[in-house]
Amino acid sequence: MANMVYINLPVENLQRSTEFFGALGYTFKSTMTDENSTAMILEENVIVMLIVKSFFTNFITKEISDTSKYTEVLLSVSVNSKEEVIAFIEKARAAGAGIPNEAYEFPFMYGQMFVDPDGHTWEVIYMPGGNSE
Repeated sequence: MANMVYINLPVENLQRSTEFFGALGYTFKSTMTDENSTAMILEENVIVMLIVKSFFTNFITKEISDTSKYTEVLLSVSVNSKEEVIAFIEKARAAGAGIPNEAYEFPFMYGQMFVDPDGHTWEVIYMPGGNSE
């Protein structure tokens, strides 16, 4: 069982990305921040490393995905209500996020997506039964 989860995302402009996610209410670990990357705290044991593309290439052997053409990954975060999904998406829109689709609803889930300044697609979801059922 993992103690921590680190999600590493390449970004073009670290300051722009930090400001965008800060506007969504996320905080960053100053002890894991320099000119090449920052650690965004998604939740206690989940960290998103925002890494400048030129530095990110030190860790990979393939090309970085062109997020203007391809979806590299769908990052999903859950909230506690349908209203929180709506509020989060509005906050993302106000911070400059792209909104690629309308909200969707299934018997087990309500959600909507936003696209951050680097083209990464995020999904904000509410699952009434949670993940225990």
